[in-house]
Amino acid sequence: MEVSAMFLTDWLIPYILEPLAVLAGLVSIWFLKNEKLIGFPLGILNVFLYVFIFFATRLYANAAINAYFFFMQIYGWYNWASTRSDGQALAVTRTSGKEWLLYVPLIFVLFLVIRYVLVSFTEGQAPTLDAFTTAIYMIAQLMISRKKLENWLLWIVSDLIMVVLCLSQALWITSFQYAVFTIIAFLGYREWRLKMVKA
Repeated sequence: MEVSAMFLTDWLIPYILEPLAVLAGLVSIWFLKNEKLIGFPLGILNVFLYVFIFFATRLYANAAINAYFFFMQIYGWYNWASTRSDGQALAVTRTSGKEWLLYVPLIFVLFLVIRYVLVSFTEGQAPTLDAFTTAIYMIAQLMISRKKLENWLLWIVSDLIMVVLCLSQALWITSFQYAVFTIIAFLGYREWRLKMVKA
C-alpha cells in the first residue's frame, strides 16, 4: 500500500474526517427532528465528508447517494423555509396511500438499478446491502424534505442495516453514528406524531 493510501485509511479518515462527519450528521439529524433549519447546512457538511469516506472505503453506492443528498438538502432547506399561500410554514403530514404506491415500487426499482451497477461496474463491498440502504435513503430523504412523518421509519430500517455494514468495513465511529441515528429516528417519529395529534 502506498504511503498516501496508508495515511488516508490509517489516520486521516478514522481520526479526522470520520469523527467530523459523524458530529455534523448527528447534530444535523437532531436539529431536523426538532424542525430547525440549521439541520440542513450541517447535513450538507456531513454529505461532503461522507462522499470522500465512502468512496475511499469502496462503498460506492453510499458515496454516490451523497450527491443526491446534497441536492435534497438544498430542496429540504428551501421547502422548510418557504411559507404557503396562507402564510403558514410547512407542516408535518402523513404519507398518503397514493404516495406509498409511488415510493415502494420506486425503492424496488432503485435497488435493482443500483445493485446492477455495483455488481457490473465496481468492486464495491456488500453490493446488495449497499444498494438496498441507498434506495431506501433516497426516498427517506425526499420524505423528510417534505415533512412526511413516515420518513423516520425508513431511516430506522436503513440505519440498522448500516450499523452492521459499517462494522464490516471497520468504520467503528460511523457504525456508532448509525446506531445513534436509529435512536434519533425513533424519537423523531414519536415527536412528529405527537405534534400531528396536537395540531
